[in-house]
Amino acid sequence: MAQQPIWPGSASFNSSGSTPWQLYDAEAGFASASVQFSEWCAKRLGYPIVSVELQAAQFFACYEEATAEYAAQVNQFNIKDNLLVAQGQPTASDFTHRNLKPSMARTIELSEQYGTEVGVGGDVQWKKGKVTIHSGSQTYDLNALFSEVSESGKGIEVKRVYYEASPAIQRYFDPYATTGYGSINLIEGFGFGKYSPAVSFTLMPVYEDMLRIQAIEFNDQIRKSAFTFNIVNNKLRIFPKPVKTSKLHFEYIVKSEFDASATQVTDGVVADYSNTGYDFHTYSKINDVGKQWIRKYTLALAKELLGAIREKFSSVPIPGSEVSLDGAALRSEAQTEKDALIEQLRDVLNDLSDKERYQSEADQSDAQQRVISKVPLNIYIG
Repeated sequence: MAQQPIWPGSASFNSSGSTPWQLYDAEAGFASASVQFSEWCAKRLGYPIVSVELQAAQFFACYEEATAEYAAQVNQFNIKDNLLVAQGQPTASDFTHRNLKPSMARTIELSEQYGTEVGVGGDVQWKKGKVTIHSGSQTYDLNALFSEVSESGKGIEVKRVYYEASPAIQRYFDPYATTGYGSINLIEGFGFGKYSPAVSFTLMPVYEDMLRIQAIEFNDQIRKSAFTFNIVNNKLRIFPKPVKTSKLHFEYIVKSEFDASATQVTDGVVADYSNTGYDFHTYSKINDVGKQWIRKYTLALAKELLGAIREKFSSVPIPGSEVSLDGAALRSEAQTEKDALIEQLRDVLNDLSDKERYQSEADQSDAQQRVISKVPLNIYIG
């Protein structure tokens, strides 16, 4: 009686338990594709001309592994490309098969920290204090001397030292700043103090206000500033030596408040690669390009498995001789195919990254400009 091959020539898929991890068993499309693949793969391995020492369950396991590997490679790329957008989102968020709208949330958070440092934003309050400076004395202990506020021994960081206390934001119309509006030198005479009459507040772009504030501060530094300063451990040393007793105003932040703002810890949100919400793909949502990659990778896995089985015995004795098996060759061929498929998929994904697509659009725009520049101008004949 002739020996029957292990692969019987057909397979049936059970919707429960046909694959080791049962990642896709409930999907009808995966079940039918697994059966079709098993028959195709057995033929690619030589059946029915040669025996294929694999069973249906092994083909199904390879197909599941290949589908999961495809999802893992795509998800790795998506996490790398979208992590900045995903960070801070609830960990329950599922980004699989979804488009993530670009966000500036992380950039804004970083800019808030920069804003705190330079005093143009952020969520840490700049506070005001003052010390009395004395003629001939250059060094002052800020924690011990400043009188208007008390931080109960908390560490402070001085940000600015003023010769005059009022900040630029209160002096849009500064007589020392030649901003156009600064020429209105009579406003104090009409009882408006350092503010202009209401009729002068016109609707202007925000950037013009910012430029005006910068001009005022720049003028303050050049024309009004009497001191430069150096601070070590809240010991303020001013230059040059004061020649009279007066008040020195400064702005500061409380270090503990800044540290709390800069090191906020939030639970239950996406933090890094390990908890970004990308799951195994839904098989029915994988396009034909992806499914073709899965078939090829599954074939390589099946070759690897068949090679491992045949490599257990390097040869099989037969009457008067022996037959050498090709297990090692199959495993080597399978590894080469797997590596090539992974590299090909990663190259495609990298070419589709935001960075590469933006660069491609820029190159295309430059090429179009070069073409347009060579088009002759129309000659008008009157």
